[in-house]
Amino acid sequence: MTSAQSLTRQPWQSPFVVVACGCLVAMLTFGPRTTLGLILPSMSRDTGWTRDVFALGIAIQHLVWGLGQPFAGAIADRMGTLRALGTGALVYSLGLAVMANATAPAVLYAAGALVGLGLAGASFNIVLAAFGKLLTERWRPLATGFGGAAGSFGQFLFSPFCILLLENGWRTPLLVFGAMLLLVVPLSVPLATTAHGREEAMGSSSVRELRQVFGDALRRSSYLLLLAGYFVTGVHVAFINLHLPAHLQDGGLDRPSAGWVIATIGLFNIAGSLGAGWLCGRFRNRYVLFAIYLLRALAIAGFLLAPLSAATALLFAASMGLLWASSVTPVAGIVTRVFGTADLAALYGLAFFAHQLGAFLGVWVGGLVFEGTGSYAMAWWALVAGALAASSVTLLIDETPRDRDSQPPYRGSPLRTETA
Repeated sequence: MTSAQSLTRQPWQSPFVVVACGCLVAMLTFGPRTTLGLILPSMSRDTGWTRDVFALGIAIQHLVWGLGQPFAGAIADRMGTLRALGTGALVYSLGLAVMANATAPAVLYAAGALVGLGLAGASFNIVLAAFGKLLTERWRPLATGFGGAAGSFGQFLFSPFCILLLENGWRTPLLVFGAMLLLVVPLSVPLATTAHGREEAMGSSSVRELRQVFGDALRRSSYLLLLAGYFVTGVHVAFINLHLPAHLQDGGLDRPSAGWVIATIGLFNIAGSLGAGWLCGRFRNRYVLFAIYLLRALAIAGFLLAPLSAATALLFAASMGLLWASSVTPVAGIVTRVFGTADLAALYGLAFFAHQLGAFLGVWVGGLVFEGTGSYAMAWWALVAGALAASSVTLLIDETPRDRDSQPPYRGSPLRTETA
């Protein structure tokens, strides 16, 4: 971190406080959205809507989230993370309340758009940018890992909590979770940049318009390859999160068992996120990302080839949990290393749009495949093919900094990075 950047942090914004509040925000915003797959069967039975209808509502959520993320990131870069996180949390909460009162598919789609817009402002991506601006390079990989782990712990806590609340109907968890999201507003205060930080970002924007920031990035083939791999990640996590509970219940498992499978993904994601932070501090990010994509392909194929049971479902959940959000750290690391931190939220937001475009297709097409064939089999094998393709293109990414003089060089083994 440069001396100018260090001035953006107030004395009470110690690394511990920044990381702790960022982790709590990640927990509160990540947890509710991971439970929607548990709500799908009950909501479908109660409303009579087919799975593709519900899937389209969630797909719209992912698409709006992705479309809004670069602009929410730009707002965070230029106007401060407090404004982005606070507004996002309020809209997210409103979206869940509207979803709880949906009486027609059009209302469900509107609720999905509100939740997506809220997530754009209140997601971990904005927290990640705050970490990049307020923490030193030594803290960033570990903080990112802890933040990802906190979001996963939110998934672990919210899934069984959702199962309990579902005893009172599918609307109850949506309303309760919407109320809990209001806590994000006060927790966002320690993550705010100071006026100096905003002036620095505004100075950057006066030299290059946001359009040129995106244009410069999109002219780099390595950034396009990064987007392609992250697109596949979006397909993976969105499809599995929404459709896996229904897939398990179709195969004979009960609702509590399906809930614990989703919770297990969150629990093991803690280890995966922390492990990714540790690995990215020692090895080049693209090699870590390559391994994540390849192992996902193997895990999904193994799950499909093994007989479905509670044991195999939990084993799959554990393996996918280790590989779930672990891709966030190397993707953010590549963006940070190549482009620096001045436009980190915007550029990572653009990468996240590719992720959410994949999520849109993964969720919606998954529902269409089921309604068209009566099975998710074709969709599952498409996930395997996508993971293999993503692992291949990731090896072609060049992590050379855009401004060689502003970044520390690689030292030692070609697989190791500077860990100053």
